Amino acid sequence: MFKALLLEQQEKIISATITDLDESRLPEGEVEIAVEYSSLNYKDGLVLNGLGGLVKNYPHVPGIDLAGTVTQSDHPNFQTGEQVLSTGWRVGEAQWGGYAQKARLKAAWLVKLPNGLSTRTAMGLGAAGLSAAIALEALEAHSLTPDKGEVLITGAAGGVGSSSVLLLAALGYTITASTGRPELEPYLKDLGAQNIIPRQELAEPSNKPLESARWAACIDSVGGTTLARVLSQMKYGTSVAAVGLAGGNKLDTTVIPFLLRGVNLLGIDSVFYPAERRAAAWTRLATQLPLEKIDAICSEAGLQELPRLGKKILEGKVQGRVIINPNA
Repeated sequence: MFKALLLEQQEKIISATITDLDESRLPEGEVEIAVEYSSLNYKDGLVLNGLGGLVKNYPHVPGIDLAGTVTQSDHPNFQTGEQVLSTGWRVGEAQWGGYAQKARLKAAWLVKLPNGLSTRTAMGLGAAGLSAAIALEALEAHSLTPDKGEVLITGAAGGVGSSSVLLLAALGYTITASTGRPELEPYLKDLGAQNIIPRQELAEPSNKPLESARWAACIDSVGGTTLARVLSQMKYGTSVAAVGLAGGNKLDTTVIPFLLRGVNLLGIDSVFYPAERRAAAWTRLATQLPLEKIDAICSEAGLQELPRLGKKILEGKVQGRVIINPNA
């Protein structure tokens, strides 16, 4: 038996209970894992509240991230006792996920924990940290270097934003962080942001297709009006990495920034990111991030707190990262 957060649906109403499940209920997969930590992401908030149509079959165990120790393996790439992590591949949506003491997954969905990274710190990064690493890789592939100028990070107090600030600061970038919570300015500056601008500066639509060119790059986790406004403020030949949609999924803009300034809009997906490149991204996070600072962006919670936290993250009221301990 193992403890899990189980979502059930009755007449379109989603309920969550902490329950004991038998191992026989675990889904098919080559590798069984004793889960040590998971985390809370925006997508988890959607799943916990039955939104977005992400879960098709109930009962369901959510949690898109997990890290732990292999307890049984039918795949040659993973041995009993090895530590592993998983993010993406629709785990926690189409497949039972990490909000449980045990999981069973396909070997293709797992990455061996890089040297120097604990399972707790790995979940302090989770899908958010991986998304930040993929976004930076895409921007670098489009010629971004630290000497090019200010990099804007929107939704900077969230998981992807906080991870992005940490990673870029460690590499010597000049960072401007946008947030709707002015009280978090000390938090963002401690992570490495040199400048802070209020969210409202970017949240209002502009009647100009181009504004003063300011940004050398942007990692945007907000979308909507904010993304449209940012595109009009990009320098010539620069790029925006679109990572999220906390501010909306519609993009009302013109083609002018693309045609007159050669701006690139780069879509960032961490769910189906290729396995070999995924392992390299995790190694980069483990070696280039100041891992001692991960604790600064993390708080820890148990399974019983997830229904409340799932609502908070959708309301934009979660700071940094929340690590979930299913064994608490």
